[in-house]
Amino acid sequence: MSQRKSVSGRPSGTDGSDFSYRMVVDSRYQKVADGKSRLGSLIFAQGFIQFLAAVVLYLSAVEGGTLDRLSVASSAVYFISLLMGELGRKRSRTGLLKVYLLGSSVGVLVSIVCLLKSGKSLEIIKDLSKWEATNLELFKIAAVLLGSLLQILAVSTTTSLIGNMAPPKRAS
Repeated sequence: MSQRKSVSGRPSGTDGSDFSYRMVVDSRYQKVADGKSRLGSLIFAQGFIQFLAAVVLYLSAVEGGTLDRLSVASSAVYFISLLMGELGRKRSRTGLLKVYLLGSSVGVLVSIVCLLKSGKSLEIIKDLSKWEATNLELFKIAAVLLGSLLQILAVSTTTSLIGNMAPPKRAS
């Protein structure tokens, strides 16, 4: 059999006529790759927001305020769940991703409760003219709101990723 002439830099024998013999990759593998990439960005953004919130928590304690133990515990649970999520994402472990979902959701809910429990935050939310007086409280409110939004996106992305990582259902 004669070799065909190379067209536009293609190696010989790959002129596209062998398309019917090539394997087709299931679309869920592409969905898993896209989901992992999106989840990696979300985990990074969540970690950055949570780090800034921890710095604000530390600064408010240094300024003379009391250190809220529930907020500290919430931050610790959140950071640990982010580490679990990153490990689960990199190693494709659905169990770790489920722990990440649970831990980060609990961390966000507890931080919302701590924000609502705080008297200063409620005053700022009710009367927006007082926002200039306490910049740290305003930043704390913004961090909780942004963290909640990121958590909603992370939950939807992670559940989609877990669904695509599961083996396909066989028709009986």
